[in-house]
Amino acid sequence: MPQNIIDFSPIDHITTDAIGKPGQRVFYIQARSGSRVVTILVEKIQIQTLAIGVEQFYAELRERYPDLDEPMPDYDEDKMAIHPPVDPLFRAAELGLAYDPDKDLMALMAVEALGDGQPEEEGRMMRLWCTRAQLRALCRWGLEVAGRGREICPYCGEPMDPEGHLCVKKNGHKH
Repeated sequence: MPQNIIDFSPIDHITTDAIGKPGQRVFYIQARSGSRVVTILVEKIQIQTLAIGVEQFYAELRERYPDLDEPMPDYDEDKMAIHPPVDPLFRAAELGLAYDPDKDLMALMAVEALGDGQPEEEGRMMRLWCTRAQLRALCRWGLEVAGRGREICPYCGEPMDPEGHLCVKKNGHKH
């Protein structure tokens, strides 16, 4: 477990976005608390998995705390873009969730990806404390951003580059 824990609590805004052309995009999560801004590098699959995990976590919270209101997934697309400078603090190896029922805040936790041979305790973990609505909006927006990638081949289900791709279902012919 990382010894260096960075808490951002509470945050004013949290978002995810991608920079680059489809097939070459780089994904980020960015949070703002007052004038402090922090950005971490993530993978597209981490954003997609987070969205699924948040909905499952919310279902568990509804069972455990039936009086909680349902957080709205609304977001303003104009406010969801990340803002420069985009200088990521670290690349996330894993993302996790926590809930503080006393404050009714969610924590999105990101653990730093370490290089080979680097001791785990040298890594960093960031906790971004946000409302349930902020986290749900982040996830819904993240699914939207992830879906803006390359088209999917109707034959093999693999992403296609703008020039097409060699489709295994079409015996290697370009589609």
